[in-house]
Amino acid sequence: MSIQVIMSQALLGLNVGVFYAMLSLGLAVIFGLLNIINFAHGAMYMLGAFVALIGYSYLDQWFGINLQIGFWASLIVVPLVVGGLGILIERTMLKRLYQLDHIYGLLLTFGITLILQGLFANFFNVSGTPYPGQPESLSGVVNLGFMYFPTYRLFAIVFSLVVCFGTWYVIEHTKLGSRLRAGVENPQLTQTFGLNVPLMVTLTFGFGAALAGLAGVLAAPIYSVSPLMGADLIIVVFAVVVIGGMGSIMGAILSGLALGLVEGLTKVIYPPAASTVIFFLMVLVLLFRPAGLFGKEK
Repeated sequence: MSIQVIMSQALLGLNVGVFYAMLSLGLAVIFGLLNIINFAHGAMYMLGAFVALIGYSYLDQWFGINLQIGFWASLIVVPLVVGGLGILIERTMLKRLYQLDHIYGLLLTFGITLILQGLFANFFNVSGTPYPGQPESLSGVVNLGFMYFPTYRLFAIVFSLVVCFGTWYVIEHTKLGSRLRAGVENPQLTQTFGLNVPLMVTLTFGFGAALAGLAGVLAAPIYSVSPLMGADLIIVVFAVVVIGGMGSIMGAILSGLALGLVEGLTKVIYPPAASTVIFFLMVLVLLFRPAGLFGKEK
């Protein structure tokens, strides 16, 4: 096996890993700061891809709006739309469950997932609809020396890394992040200092949903936009979060990237194991370090 093949497959695995990282980051933000297991996160990812598709191809046909929202605009518009939906869900439903067992939040978000999947399955092809809005500036390939790599996929990797590590920096190293963490650890004391904790909770959930929507926009030109695209990915992303450590921001990012690489290399070494290697690693981590690689033991 040549080094070129290994490096090529590793880069393709990294391309998958950045989506794992972005989605697990959103889950980690919501769980780490709000202690909510959001099973609807995959549906938010799917919704982001569909909002980008509708904005590009269906506004005139469905709503009579003579407007086409291109890819670059979708990177801004779609996270706002999906984040707004996340805020609506948190304000109208999830806030009623904070004092109850975690299972109620999990069941509620699972129900939301089924509703959104069924809704889009009624209007779109379950097998997938191509997204035609990839910009011309990102078409073609880049010569990396050891392989020709699609320009768009390289952009998706770099853009996702900037978003992931930028989010980590804001949460861990800024005044805003310290206020968020303080509001979660001791909401009563934080409110005495004049901070609006309920608003912080709502915006945090909306931000986590917006991250999933942004990942959906980035994925739309690569994968077919399908009502099941989130369901196919969310179980793997949960495994990534467990391996990294529930609630660990950096753990979610590094585990997502690393497991994407592992999955990509496994396709070269032993292809039949590529779809299960992440779950095998999750079992090992739970056996020897139940809190995850970057999680804190209680």
